[in-house]
Order: sequence, then structure tokens, then C-alpha cells
Amino acid sequence: MRVVMFYHSLVSDWNHGNAHFLRGVASELLSRGIEVSIYEPRDAWSVQSLLAEQGSGPIEAFHRAYPDLESHAYDLDTLDLDAVLDEATLVLVHEWNSHELVARIGTHRRDHPRYRLLFHDTHHRAVSDPGAMAAYDLRHYDGVLAFGEVIRHMYLRRGWAAQAWTWHEAADVRVFRPMDGVERQHALVWIGNWGDGERSAELREFLVDPARDLDLDGTIHGVRYPEDALDALRRTRLDYRGWLPNFAAPAVFAAHRFTVHVPRGPYVRALPGIPTIRPFEALACGIPLISAPWDDVEGLFRPGTDFLVARDGEEMRKHMRALCEDEDLARSLAANGLERIRERHTCAHRVDQLLDIHGVLAPVPTARIYA
Repeated sequence: MRVVMFYHSLVSDWNHGNAHFLRGVASELLSRGIEVSIYEPRDAWSVQSLLAEQGSGPIEAFHRAYPDLESHAYDLDTLDLDAVLDEATLVLVHEWNSHELVARIGTHRRDHPRYRLLFHDTHHRAVSDPGAMAAYDLRHYDGVLAFGEVIRHMYLRRGWAAQAWTWHEAADVRVFRPMDGVERQHALVWIGNWGDGERSAELREFLVDPARDLDLDGTIHGVRYPEDALDALRRTRLDYRGWLPNFAAPAVFAAHRFTVHVPRGPYVRALPGIPTIRPFEALACGIPLISAPWDDVEGLFRPGTDFLVARDGEEMRKHMRALCEDEDLARSLAANGLERIRERHTCAHRVDQLLDIHGVLAPVPTARIYA
């Protein structure tokens, strides 16, 4: 079996949280003896931003952390799909690819129906920018892998795809795991990007203000922090340290007592059941988690057992104080969250599902025409 994947980037996770899941799925496929080929555009904005900010060192570090993973950089103008897709069994195309590439692969699939072709959607653009998603030509795709049930229904209801499956993100437990022998020197760690202002109020309510009021020490990692956010952090004991390689997060988690999840507005308002990758990462590392509200309508976790939920800033202060003072509570949350990940939410679970989906697809599907 040969799996070909077209993603924004394998080697860079600068403002690119999907790199975690991509790396984990690829690693799991390889561990099962499946041939994997990954392609990313040579001018990927995540790679270019990483190189501009950090130089080539982080990409070299990626190769040391994932010695079995490699990707092929391509230029769209010269990409030879006949060569790239030769002997492919299953092809996955991520939604952070150009409309032209998505359409070209679909046309190739129409003319070479020997492989299965799936589109992979892991973003809120189906809600926040439906025009951009509707412009993807998926006529010759076998279906869509959507990272939440609400997204799956959207593809079917709007006629963007004839088939769709819910394929949640999950933790790469080869990398994201508890780190023994690391002293928890600080209280709070936050790993996440500030973004474009879509959750600035929430970050202040659930992260910055409680940490300041409780005089908590800790660490902040991420990119795209505007000056007003940095000013707010300077009024706390939280140390802003910029971008962190995704694979370095477990060691950082291990040095802190707890972490916080603050979902972005589009997920809370319009995409219930989709927590993004951050809770999977934290729980897989065995660090207690407090989350701002999100509606776990698909029952991925056990709120109150796997992590604490803070409905407002005052409840966040209460939970933060409790995790600083109650060792039994912290141990219980860490153990329960880790158990949940290992039982249901690893990349191995998702690869099992992916192979099941591949197995039920018709041997030689015909092209479909969409309304």
C-alpha cells in the first residue's frame, strides 16, 4: 500500500498546528509497513515564516526529532502528478492547499481511477469563509475527512461532497507523552498563537488576567502576538518566549503544574465538538488542563474528570488556585486525561479509522457530478 499526502508543511509547525497530526499519522502508517510520500509547496508560508524568524536550525531539529519522516518540496508549475501518484493506493489532500492543486489532483484521479482520493478539512473556514471552501473542486474525490461532525454535515448539506467522514485530530503519543524526571518548576504554561484578534478578549479573561491576579509564574509560547498582548503579559509573571517547536512541547509541559485551553471564537460559536489539537497535546503529556467553555457534543472527553471547565474568568481563578494547592486533584486530572487519550484519541486510533474508510470505498468509483 502506498499513501500519498499533500499538506501545507511537514517540516514546519510555525503557526501550523496541523503539523502535529500529519506527523503522527505518517509515523503510524510507516510503523505498519505502509509506504508514505508527503508533498508540500516549496513556498509554504509556514516554512518561509519559520526561516525568516528562526533560520534553518528548527528544520534541522525537526529531522533529528523525526528521522523517519521526510517531505518533497514541489513547485506547482512543474509538479508531475503522473510521477508523484504512480502506484498510489490512497491520496490525502489537505484543505490548506491551493484550489488549483486540489482541482488538478481531482482531474488526475478522474483519468486514473486506480487509487482512492480524500480531501482533509481541519479548519473553521467552512463556517468563516464558505466561499473559499465551495470553490474547491471535489467532483472526482471519493469523499472528505472532516475534523468534526458539524463540518461533515456541512459538506453534505451544501453539496460540496457526496461522502464525508468525521476524522478527529488526535495525539501522536510517540512524541506527546509524560516526561519523567522533570521538576515542575512553574505554575502555568500556555502554548498557542495569539492570532488575528478573534479571541483576544477570551485570552485576557481566561489566561492573562487570572494569572496576573493570582501572581502566577509561568511561560507563554506562540507567534503573532501584537504589542498590546505583549504589554499585558509584561504586567504578569508570565515569561513570553516566542515560538516553540511542536515536538518540544512535552518537556515544557513537564516543567509546569497546569495548562489552559482557550478555544477560538469560531469553534465555540459555530463548531461545537471540535476542540482543536491543543487539548489532545496537553492530556497526552499528563499535565492538568483547565479549559474555557466549548461544547463537547461528540463526547470526546469527560469534562470535570479529564479536565476542568471554567465558565468565566472568576471560575478560572478558582481552578488555577485549586491546581496550585491540591496535589491529589492535579494527579487525578492528569491520570484521567492521559487514560482518555490512550484509550480513544491516539494517531493509531485514527489510522485504524482511515484504513477502515479506505477499505469500504468502492474498488473503482466513478466520477460524480455535484449540484
